[in-house]
Amino acid sequence: MKLSLKKSERLDDLQFEGLKLVQDKNLYAFTSDSVVLANFLKIKSKENAVEIGTGSGVISILATKKTNAKSITAFEIQTPLFKLAQKNLKLNQIQNIELVNDDVRNFKKYMLEGSVDVVFANPPYKKEGAAIRNENESKAIARHEKHLPLADLCKVTSQMLRFGGRAYFVYDADRSAEMIFELKKAKLEPKRMFFTENGKKNVILFVVEAVKGGKPGVKVLPNLTTNDASGEYIEAIKQGRW
Repeated sequence: MKLSLKKSERLDDLQFEGLKLVQDKNLYAFTSDSVVLANFLKIKSKENAVEIGTGSGVISILATKKTNAKSITAFEIQTPLFKLAQKNLKLNQIQNIELVNDDVRNFKKYMLEGSVDVVFANPPYKKEGAAIRNENESKAIARHEKHLPLADLCKVTSQMLRFGGRAYFVYDADRSAEMIFELKKAKLEPKRMFFTENGKKNVILFVVEAVKGGKPGVKVLPNLTTNDASGEYIEAIKQGRW
């Protein structure tokens, strides 16, 4: 297809099955967090999934190629990012993702409670007021939990999921205890988890799979190193091949 880019936009090669992604420098741009989560997802061929906060659509787009998802409903509250995700779906000719420009807490307008097999998100994980807010409003919404506090994220995920359904999140490692607490409070039992670290042995991210109504007991996987000693993303992470 013929692609028209704004001055603020660029076209990135995702280096996976020919996928491309348009990003806008004025909006939130994806990082390795998205690739890590996309590779951790498990979605079966007859399962339907929901992404909370799709941004440019990168995780859902990767998930259509890396999993056997029957369908994905991707919520995005910010209209400029929603429109960017629309452009990316059209660019990659993807048919099984439905975009919704709304607050995910309004999900009952679009689907039945307890009808979803898998929920996944790379949510805002900076506490409101806990960090310097020097970015524009769009980037601030994507990084700080102004519109979707952690407790609400876990609650709405539990409401959407069927019993035995799975949730996948990537979160700030410093807040992993809070995430586990809120998951368990929402009857989402952590079953698999790991941390990522950079090339300097600093732990950065917490990645978790939780099951609604699952029995206690979690498998802790080895840490994943995402950067080399110079700070550059390891090639396998950059290309989504790990």
